[in-house]
Amino acid sequence: MNYIQSILLGIIEGITEFLPISSTGHMIIVASIMGILEDKITSLFLISVQLGAVLSVVFLYRKKFFFQKWDFYIKIFVSNFPIGILGFLYSQKTNSLLKNPVIVALSLFIGGLIILKAENFYEKNYHGKKNNNITYLKALIIGLFQCVSLIPGVSRSATTIIACILQNINRKKAIEFSFFLSVPIIGIATCKKLHEYYFQLNSFTYQDIELLFLGNIVSFITGIIAVKYFIKYLKKNNFKLFGYYRIIIGIFFIIVHYLMKMKPIRIF
Repeated sequence: MNYIQSILLGIIEGITEFLPISSTGHMIIVASIMGILEDKITSLFLISVQLGAVLSVVFLYRKKFFFQKWDFYIKIFVSNFPIGILGFLYSQKTNSLLKNPVIVALSLFIGGLIILKAENFYEKNYHGKKNNNITYLKALIIGLFQCVSLIPGVSRSATTIIACILQNINRKKAIEFSFFLSVPIIGIATCKKLHEYYFQLNSFTYQDIELLFLGNIVSFITGIIAVKYFIKYLKKNNFKLFGYYRIIIGIFFIIVHYLMKMKPIRIF
């Protein structure tokens, strides 16, 4: 991985992290095309670069995030508990999936269909004022849905948003809760990955550290821009556009893989 590739992946992460289209899935596919997916630093980069995007949410929503009642933080814990346990138990298996672009493409495609179905169900069954209240039970259900996002390409944002709208929680509330859920889980995942990388691969090189910092700075900046435009978009629209996008991009990369065998292209 070089500096330009770090910047490109940082931009992709910042733009896609909070959209229901899978940031990790997009980075895996792009990294595969660039021929750096098998690099040792790439596995660490794909996880740690999410921290920059998450910090963009902390920055934008600092008043809402840091000045809440204890009830809010307990619900965040309840929602993140299931994926925390599964992530710890099956981290090796999920890590192996990070190097499989086909699974990512299929997940994007299937996830797109599910988003469309969920939106149709929401519009058909929930009329009038939507429910903004997230109870402990709803928080747990959202957390159980979030566990599916351990499969690369599924999207953590997509699973939590779908879980919210299926429980009659309005879209703005759904996306904000999804934002807040990302802070502890991605923070912990990044620390765990950094620990594994340091002790299993002995050390970081100076360039590794530069690449990680650069990617996170870029994802932080682009994350701020993406979140602002995403919230503005949701004021007048639903999530169907993202469902169609996932279907199209999933089909495209499946075709690319089977026709071209996803031959690495060393660029930049």
